[in-house]
Amino acid sequence: MPARLPPGPEPQPAARPAGTARAGAAPDPARFCTTWPAGARAAACFAFDVDAESAVLSVQPAAAGRMSVMSHQAYGPLTGVPRLLRLLREREVRATFFVPGYTACRYPEVIRSIAADGHEIAHHGYLHEPLAGADEDTEASYLDRGLDALAEVTGQRPAGYRAPLWELTWNSPRLLHQRGFLYDSSLMDTDWPYELSAEADDAPSPAGSVPPASIVEIPVQWALDDWEQYCYISGVSGAGLIESPAKAREMWSLELAAMAAEGGCFVLTGHPFLSGRPSRAAALAEVMAQAAEAGDIWIATLGEVAEHVRSLGLRPRTLTRPEV
Repeated sequence: MPARLPPGPEPQPAARPAGTARAGAAPDPARFCTTWPAGARAAACFAFDVDAESAVLSVQPAAAGRMSVMSHQAYGPLTGVPRLLRLLREREVRATFFVPGYTACRYPEVIRSIAADGHEIAHHGYLHEPLAGADEDTEASYLDRGLDALAEVTGQRPAGYRAPLWELTWNSPRLLHQRGFLYDSSLMDTDWPYELSAEADDAPSPAGSVPPASIVEIPVQWALDDWEQYCYISGVSGAGLIESPAKAREMWSLELAAMAAEGGCFVLTGHPFLSGRPSRAAALAEVMAQAAEAGDIWIATLGEVAEHVRSLGLRPRTLTRPEV
């Protein structure tokens, strides 16, 4: 038999990027929001992306000539938003509406009615422009044009941002911070909000300098988006499978219960042209009722969650671009 070699050193786990946690580990309270106001064990936010025609026109400008497709999208501001506002009043829930600048300009009275009901208006691009492959100047122009449109229609500058298609670029945190945004809600790396570093080139601030630049990040997930359940637009999106609201409600209810057990932040995203339909709005109402009846879930706008996170003084995390 060959001689046995003495045992070598125990293998060491690979180093993790700063601010990350072991799989399955409890979140680091110095990095993540793990406590909620008034002793609540979790938070729940109900958000709506008022895309209307912009979600189609941004990828298929020629679809402006398709009257039926445009009417499908116009259902959102014309019929879905009023129904959802009634639902939110009945449930006494304040929501966040992410609005493309184009939608605000096309339907100014609808957007003002949302604000008049006490809901938060946040930024969602100008024409719902996809950011994949966009350079810094192009992305900045979308941000500025959307900001100008929302300010003109609502008289206020939004504190929050959500990238169209939830597609941030590596420039986005810095561009948002430069424009005074408090928070973003586009990333998907965890279940708890946190401070996302906005430093250029991931460079930390020198010792003794001002606190590092950051924006609050409130994570999302595709399973909590109604687009994947309901959206079919002939020749534009979907394969023709439209799910039952009962199936969507079951999935969202399960995630709400599980997220509450984890002490995280449940963020459900709807689109008025989808979830504004009668049976879907009714299913959404049941999820809202579940959150309210739990008794220990803080139901808030994303802006309120971001203000709470900012008050905690968390150390910013850095997401590192992979090298390939």
